[in-house]
Amino acid sequence: MSAEPQAIDYTPDPQIMALAPWLGDCVAAADFPQTTLRWRNQRWAEAVGLGGLDDAAWLRHFGRFAPLERNLPQPLALRYHGHQFRHYNPDLGDGRGFLFAQMRDAQGRLLDLGTKGSGQTPWSRQGDGRLTLKGAMREILATEMLEALGVNTSKTFSVVETGENLWRGDEPSPTRSAVLVRLSHGHIRIGTFQRLLMLEEAENMAQLVDYCLRQFPGALPPEDAPAREEPAIILLHQVVERMAAMAAGYVAAGFVHGVLNTDNMNISGESFDYGPWRWLPRWDAGFTAAYFDHQGLYSFGRQAEAMRWNCGQLAVALRLLSEDSAPLIFALDRFDGLYQTALAKHVLWRLGVKPKGDDGALLAACGRFMQESGMAPDNFFHAHRALRDLALPEAAGYEPVPHALDHPAWHAPVPSNHIDEVERIWAAITEGDDWGPMEAHVAAIRHLGEALALGGPPPKV
Repeated sequence: MSAEPQAIDYTPDPQIMALAPWLGDCVAAADFPQTTLRWRNQRWAEAVGLGGLDDAAWLRHFGRFAPLERNLPQPLALRYHGHQFRHYNPDLGDGRGFLFAQMRDAQGRLLDLGTKGSGQTPWSRQGDGRLTLKGAMREILATEMLEALGVNTSKTFSVVETGENLWRGDEPSPTRSAVLVRLSHGHIRIGTFQRLLMLEEAENMAQLVDYCLRQFPGALPPEDAPAREEPAIILLHQVVERMAAMAAGYVAAGFVHGVLNTDNMNISGESFDYGPWRWLPRWDAGFTAAYFDHQGLYSFGRQAEAMRWNCGQLAVALRLLSEDSAPLIFALDRFDGLYQTALAKHVLWRLGVKPKGDDGALLAACGRFMQESGMAPDNFFHAHRALRDLALPEAAGYEPVPHALDHPAWHAPVPSNHIDEVERIWAAITEGDDWGPMEAHVAAIRHLGEALALGGPPPKV
């Protein structure tokens, strides 16, 4: 986890309204039977100037979705297409969520408040537009752990139980319902661009490229990159860099997202929308999270490949604005090198050691060690922080970063999001409405994040 988010006064800035006529549809939230507050992320509420809301106001805005002052007058269900498990689907869009508000943080970033489980929209496709309470609880655990492990992720901002009984084929039913609000650095997807390509809306795509470059700024392409001044080329380079970093963060975290479709790829490079995620019980490239991923398309070891393929689909869409494909191919060809560099940085950060320059041998040795020992990645990184007790020849000569072992978290059990722990936390909630185990688990995760941050901030793109 990076340093504690900086508190700020509420600074609304609904920039999305300039794109709204063609980007989304105005919708209304469902009228839920009840609103019971189950999760309030006070750390991040302070960071967007909403920490002073009392619980009644919180429920009014994030359970009933009364508009925030000087913000979007009505929620906006975004339109997009996408490849789902490599099959193109033009019938997507926000089917159980919407964009609710936009505001600035202390660094000037434009942040979105978006929902999951807020009711039906024009894009619901016969779905009920709802979210299970267990699904919301799982998203809390995923986002908290990924944030602690230095992965660029959305934040679970609020969870409100809504009092409906839902029927689902993949969990015992009826089950409790909830509406979740997530805080994200944008909600523009690769699938958003794919839709504009399909409709041949070049003018709108150019406007969207400009919006992304302004709201999610990044570095210019390398000096030798062809057409490096063209906006579409600049954007693709930035997205390639961000996706490579995201893939590296997943692998270093031992995390499997499960559904890396193009409609789940945020242009800002921020991971979001957590469904069938899992943390590795052991180092296994073939481990899959989604029971319906029969071919292992999004298995642990294929996540970087999937994100590179998704970047390719963005490049295809940007051909609507670029006469020459060579600059787009040049940007895509950077992915593998960027991924390897980001992976080395992220693994060394978790280990708490300084890089030596050629760190591939250590990374490979750590992977072999976990594979042969059957040790889960979270246990491995915890037990061998600063390479303590790690008898590998490849570890010789590495120096710990300052304060690598100074935090008490390194001398306590490591929190894990393994499936048995998730089910234990859910059992306490569903059987006795006991939220204590979840709150204690989140506290332990944040404690781990503080320990990692003490050795230095997580690597950036």
